[in-house]
Amino acid sequence: MGQRGVVLDYSGALKFFRREELDMLAPRVQAIHRQMAEKQGAGNDFLGWLDLPASIDQAELEAVKAAAVRIRESSEVLVVAGIGGSYLGARAALEILKPYFRPTPPRVGDPEVIFVGHHLSGAYLEQLLNYIKEKEFSINVISKSGTTTETAVAFRFLKQLAEEKYGKKGAAARIYATTDRRRGALRRLAEEEGYTTFVIPDDLGGRYSVLSPVGTLPIAAAGIDLDPILAGAAAAYDACSQPDLERNQAYLYAALRYIFYQKGKSIELMVNYEPALHYFAEWWKQLFGESEGKDGKGLFPAAVDFTTDLHSLGQYIQEGRRLFFETILAVEQDRSALVLPEAPGDPDGLNYIAGQRVDEMNRQALRGTLLAHQDGGVPCLVVKIPELSPFFFGYLVYFFEKACGMSGYLLGVNPFDQPGVEEYKKNMFALLGKPGFEERRQQLLARLEK
Repeated sequence: MGQRGVVLDYSGALKFFRREELDMLAPRVQAIHRQMAEKQGAGNDFLGWLDLPASIDQAELEAVKAAAVRIRESSEVLVVAGIGGSYLGARAALEILKPYFRPTPPRVGDPEVIFVGHHLSGAYLEQLLNYIKEKEFSINVISKSGTTTETAVAFRFLKQLAEEKYGKKGAAARIYATTDRRRGALRRLAEEEGYTTFVIPDDLGGRYSVLSPVGTLPIAAAGIDLDPILAGAAAAYDACSQPDLERNQAYLYAALRYIFYQKGKSIELMVNYEPALHYFAEWWKQLFGESEGKDGKGLFPAAVDFTTDLHSLGQYIQEGRRLFFETILAVEQDRSALVLPEAPGDPDGLNYIAGQRVDEMNRQALRGTLLAHQDGGVPCLVVKIPELSPFFFGYLVYFFEKACGMSGYLLGVNPFDQPGVEEYKKNMFALLGKPGFEERRQQLLARLEK
């Protein structure tokens, strides 16, 4: 490959644990490694992600790339309808790998990618429909069942607009459905209408699906080369195949999380110093939150954007209750050559840093904050990322997936189910008057009237 991987620097946490604690965890880590490799243990029917980087279906990959070309050649906008793992990975990739600002307006050949179906805001949806109705657009609807409320509501409106604009046959040619191989409302609709379809494998949960067509189709449609992403994931697959804590950085991260959890830390703060990483942290929050938050267990995953949030949460992090530790995403390569100019008369008092790159200022802000938070009693882990590139995006995805599997098993939970997610849905269905929920509806209304 010629590229090194990410490195976990835990020097900022050394005074908060003893080396023997890691050594005592090593046999458990090795046992769990064997369990995962042999596809045993709780949730083993959802381990399709485990070997995915080494077993990419080349025919499917070529089909994804071909569909992305068709989308780009016909569309000014691609609307991606999905929620949770059905959109967060792709959105994270686009935020990391595309420019902050589009150099040109959306156009055929270089479509804008817009995400919807991950909330129930009528204002957002209405404004989106008004925005795209005069543009050439395609739709990628992502749902295993086809009945997830937020996504299904958005897709009903999008489908209606597409059919009004292009006719049923023309709309069908612009709708791409990523769904279950055989079952579900979206699978039936796609076959009836003739949509191009891609499969969410049965053994792949949504939050582990970034490297499947769930993530790769919108990423490729945005004009991002999939090959280096998959190469990065393959490199992480190799690097994370070792059972030894010292040789497997993902397992080391999982073990340290567990140690801090056992010491009473209940919150993990994912910290970034680059706005491009905001949605990667959102993906990470779902990955760990849904995987670990069950049976009364689990770290609460939270994310902060520094230095922005240092001006809102910095005081609490420095001197509030000692409930958390930090995991910092540190990008080593400068992304900009922008240098602060000298100002005559030094009106803002910044001439002492004139001539420095802004990225270097950001780096020193990271270092200074790291030391301050350590002094304030916050253990700090640093995930060093050589650069924000397609290769390292793929690497990071697999790195955290592997760490999450290990971390969940260390906690003693099934990292691959999410039974608690269904409770809010049942209440929402009842309050909306869905057939079959009449008794629950009456119970909920009585509670709300108290």
